[in-house]
Amino acid sequence: MVLSLRRGLKWLRLVILFGVLACMFFYSLRLFTDWITPVDHYRIPEGHAVKVFGGQKVNEGSEHRIAVLERLRFFYWYGE
Repeated sequence: MVLSLRRGLKWLRLVILFGVLACMFFYSLRLFTDWITPVDHYRIPEGHAVKVFGGQKVNEGSEHRIAVLERLRFFYWYGE
């Protein structure tokens, strides 16, 4: 049985090239996955951002409705 060194090196080069290209493809798909992942709207705000309706007690009745309407008006007026 004759084993050719050239044929073995060509095969090894092909396997290494396939491995490198497969890794590049995998990491490029990971980058796209991070880019496409939807934003978590319920995460804790960062920096100077605050949640509009955060930290308020929920009361029954007209007092709660007025407070919510005032907060909503304030939100639309200042755009924060």
